[in-house]
Amino acid sequence: MDTLLTAEIAANAPRYRRKSSTFIDGIHDVPSEVGNLAPAQLYSTMSGRLFHSGRIAIVMVGLPARGKTHICVSMARYLSWLGVKTRIFHLGDYRRATVGQGGHVPQDYFYPNASPASVMLRQKILKKCREDIYGWLNHENGQVAIYDAVNPTASGRRALAKEFAKHDVQTLFIESFVDDQEILKENARNVKISSPDFHGMDPDEAAKRYLKRIETKIPVFETMAEEELNYVKMINAGQAFFYNNVSFNYLSHRIVFYLTNLHIKHRTTFFVRAGTATEEDSYKADAPLSAEGEAYAQVMAETLMRHREQERQAIIDQGGPDVPLRPLTIWTSTRLRTIQTAEPLEKLGYKVRHRSQMSQINPGVCEKLSERAIRNLYPEEVEKHELDPYHHRYPRAESYHDLAVRLEPIILELEREQNDLLIIAHESVLRVLYSYLMHCSTRDIPKLKFPRDEIIEIIPAAYQNEAKRIHIPGLDPRMIPGSPEDIRIPVPPGFDDFGKRLSPISIPAMMMGTPPSATEVTVGFATGDRKGSISVSNTGGLRSVSGSFSGGERPVTEKIVNNTAKEMVEDKVEDED
Repeated sequence: MDTLLTAEIAANAPRYRRKSSTFIDGIHDVPSEVGNLAPAQLYSTMSGRLFHSGRIAIVMVGLPARGKTHICVSMARYLSWLGVKTRIFHLGDYRRATVGQGGHVPQDYFYPNASPASVMLRQKILKKCREDIYGWLNHENGQVAIYDAVNPTASGRRALAKEFAKHDVQTLFIESFVDDQEILKENARNVKISSPDFHGMDPDEAAKRYLKRIETKIPVFETMAEEELNYVKMINAGQAFFYNNVSFNYLSHRIVFYLTNLHIKHRTTFFVRAGTATEEDSYKADAPLSAEGEAYAQVMAETLMRHREQERQAIIDQGGPDVPLRPLTIWTSTRLRTIQTAEPLEKLGYKVRHRSQMSQINPGVCEKLSERAIRNLYPEEVEKHELDPYHHRYPRAESYHDLAVRLEPIILELEREQNDLLIIAHESVLRVLYSYLMHCSTRDIPKLKFPRDEIIEIIPAAYQNEAKRIHIPGLDPRMIPGSPEDIRIPVPPGFDDFGKRLSPISIPAMMMGTPPSATEVTVGFATGDRKGSISVSNTGGLRSVSGSFSGGERPVTEKIVNNTAKEMVEDKVEDED
C-alpha cells in the first residue's frame, strides 16, 4: 500500500467518489477529461496555468468547527470556475485512507504529547499528503494547492513556508478565527449532528462536548501573528478581516477579494423556473405571464413556503432548536416574466431584487427557428455546436461561456448573501448558477434539466453541497418540460419552422386552449435519472392524464425526492485534523 499515492487510494475507494452525479457537488472529483475548460475561464495556456501567477499553496489554519473546510472548498469552487487549476488536499482524507476503512487512530493521536507510535503515524500521513501536493504541482500542471489541516503552531507554519519555498511554491496562510460562541455552537452542531459519538444526544449538548474535546486535544493552538508570512485572518465568519504581506501576485489578490465576500453561515439556495409567458421562449418580446403562468407562480410560492416550514419542523423533531425560519431573499432577472413569477411571494412581504445580469441567454439569429430550420440555414454552425455546445455561439448569439462570464458578479453576490435565497430565472441562467454551486462539468451544463414542476434546493455542507428536488403538484403537463438542450430551440405556438406567424386556422386547437372533441398530446421529458412521457387526452371535453416513467416512479403526491449524498460524505466532515 505504501507504494501507492494515498490520493489515488482515496479517489478509487468505494467511500471516495471519482465522478459525481449532478446531484452531488463534484468539487472533490478527480477529473477524467483532459482539456475540459472551466465554466468562466477567460483564457487558456498550453500549461494550463496562469503564467503570471506562479504556483501557490493555500494553507488553512484554525481549530476544528471554525469553518476551514467550508472556506477551502468554496475557494476551490470559485478558482476552478475562473479557470485556475485547483485541488484540495484534506489531511483528514489521508488519515482515513492510511488507517483504512473501519480503522481507528490511537487515542492520543490528536494530543500534543502523543506517544511515539502516534507521532510516527502523524508524520507518515503528513509526508504522503505533501508528496501528493508536490507531485500535483510539479507533474500535473497544478497551480493552487489547498492544504486543509489545523496547523496550530507558529513554528510549524514557518517550517511549512520554508519547505514550500524550496519547491518554488508561494505560500498563503488563511486562518478562520472564531470566538463567537453562537457561531461555534452552530458550526459544531452542523458538523457533528450525525456523528456516532453523539448519537441520540441533544444537539446543543453534543456541540458543547465536541468543543470541549477540541480544547482538551489541541490546547497549544497559536493564532497567526508571524509578520514575515503571507496570511489572511477571517474573524467570526467575516465580521472582521485582516491580511498581512499579501502582495505577491494577481491571483493572491483575487483570492483575498473573494474571501472578503465569503461567509461560513448556513443558508439554503433554491432555483425555480419563471412561469410561462404569453409569448413563451421569445427573447426579444418581454412578455408578461400568461394565465397559466400566474397560476403556476401562486402554486410554486405555496409549495416553497410549505416545504420550508416542513424542514423547520423536521429539525425541531430531531431535537434541534425551535427558532423562526431564516429570512428569504428573492432574486429575479429584469425580464417581466421573472418579476411577475415572484409577485405572490412579494405580496407576502419577502424582499425581491432584480438583477440585469440574470437575463436569459441570447439565441441570436436562431430565435423562433426550429432545429430543422437551423440545420438547413446554418449547417456549419450546427457542426461546430455539436462539437462544443458550451463554448459555441450562433451568429449574434451568446454561448454558455459568455453567460458564465456575465454572471460572475452574481456569483460574488451569491457568496455574500446570508439569507436563504430563491433564484427565479430562465433555464439557461439556472444551468450556469447551478453548475457553480455543484461544480458540474462544462459538458453537463447545456444538458441540465429544470422542469417547472420542481424547485431545486441546494443544501450547503462543509465538504460539498447536496441538491434535491421539491415536487410542485397539480401543474398542467404541457408547461412542465424544460427547455430542449443544445440547438433544439423551441418554436412558440403560432409560428412555423422559420419563425413566421401562422394564420389562426393553422394553429392546432389544443394549443389555442380550445379542446377538440377527441385529441391527445404526449410530452416527453428527462429529469435526472427519470425519463418518460405524459399523455393528455381530451374526449368530449373530459381530460384524462396518464404517464409512463423509467428510472424510478414518482407518484403525483410525492413532495421531496432525496438522494444519498449526505450518507456518502458524512464521515468526511467528522474531522479533527
